[in-house]
Amino acid sequence: MSSPRAVSAWVRVGLVLLVVVVADQLSKHAIRHGIVPGEEHKVLPGLGFVNTRNHGVAFGFLPPSHIGVTLVIGLALLALLVYFARHATRALMWLPTGMLIGGALGNILDRVRDGSVTDFIKLPLGWPPFNLADTSITLGVLLLIFAIEGPRKDPVP
Repeated sequence: MSSPRAVSAWVRVGLVLLVVVVADQLSKHAIRHGIVPGEEHKVLPGLGFVNTRNHGVAFGFLPPSHIGVTLVIGLALLALLVYFARHATRALMWLPTGMLIGGALGNILDRVRDGSVTDFIKLPLGWPPFNLADTSITLGVLLLIFAIEGPRKDPVP
């Protein structure tokens, strides 16, 4: 039987996952319906919004392969879930797990629905556009490393 802390961690994963997917999908919907492809809307110095489609993965760096991408993402998520199931009570492990799964699902929804991912956040210096799901995945990886390699003590309640 699972401990109350483990159950609480799974609930937190679900909530983070839900927030990430909803924020990602709403932001992409707003961009698809608010910005004409090819236009750039400056938001702040060095930050703009565009409406682009990414048929590849990893910020457009890898070529598209829907079957290959889906298998790799599926295996990575399965490994993450197995790891989380074994370490659910580790401090803050729920946060990167929810961020990573939510980000992956946000982009998978785009691929299933549109055959590509909507990217819209544009930074200077030629960095490829990205989206909130990508941001969640990137921050999730950093937080996962911290959760795994960080302090080993359980926090005081």
